[in-house]
Amino acid sequence: MSSWKKAAKVNQRTHRERHQPESRAHLGLLEKKKDYRQRAKDFHSKQARLKSLKKKALNRNPDEFYFHMVNSKVEDGVHNEIDKEDEHTPGQIKLMQTQDLKYVNVKRKIESNKIERMQSQLHLLDVANHTANKHIFFVDTKEEAKNFDVAARLDTHPLLIDRRTNRPRMSDLKTMVLPDVDAETVKNLAKERNIRYKELKKRIDREKELTVIQQKLEVKRHLQNKNEQAPVRIKPGTKDLPPVYKWKYERKK
Repeated sequence: MSSWKKAAKVNQRTHRERHQPESRAHLGLLEKKKDYRQRAKDFHSKQARLKSLKKKALNRNPDEFYFHMVNSKVEDGVHNEIDKEDEHTPGQIKLMQTQDLKYVNVKRKIESNKIERMQSQLHLLDVANHTANKHIFFVDTKEEAKNFDVAARLDTHPLLIDRRTNRPRMSDLKTMVLPDVDAETVKNLAKERNIRYKELKKRIDREKELTVIQQKLEVKRHLQNKNEQAPVRIKPGTKDLPPVYKWKYERKK
């Protein structure tokens, strides 16, 4: 008989939950049984949690005390821990500041080495062309000064007079073989060169900033020396310069 029941279930139609009818599509997704079970499980877990909290509140001892009561507080409905300031001995503070000074010094040396390497590659040739200076030519007569030709005196093309670096002579221009370079390549090279110059400028500013930070840390470390007499401040510190102090001269034994 049991085998007949099993065989009868083989041809039964599989039960499927219906979808949301088109006329009720505006109501959203039709809840299935698995959705209901998940919602019910969440509801009952919250109810059990509230019941447990109520039980703890009823059984609470009014004279109970623990340190977390005074080490935490509620701000805007959020429970936060009260942060305590770290306690350090004067020796520990001095050691940490020494480590900070060493770190800043190392970073400054790294930036300085990168600046030297970039300057050796770029040579700052464009800066030389915009630097204001004088080039004096001496002639014998006023007539020669009146008819003086700078391009002929420098033996170069008139279009190259403004260049102060890499100014070829006319003899070199006649024998020089120029590569075929299109305008787009020249534009890309100029763009890449400008990017490298901007990077160099940023690194120079960074190196100056690290130098000021290092000087301020050194002054702060000297001010914490209690064995010496209090110095007199000559000039306050700025964002570009450290403060200036004057210590009383003491003759060392």
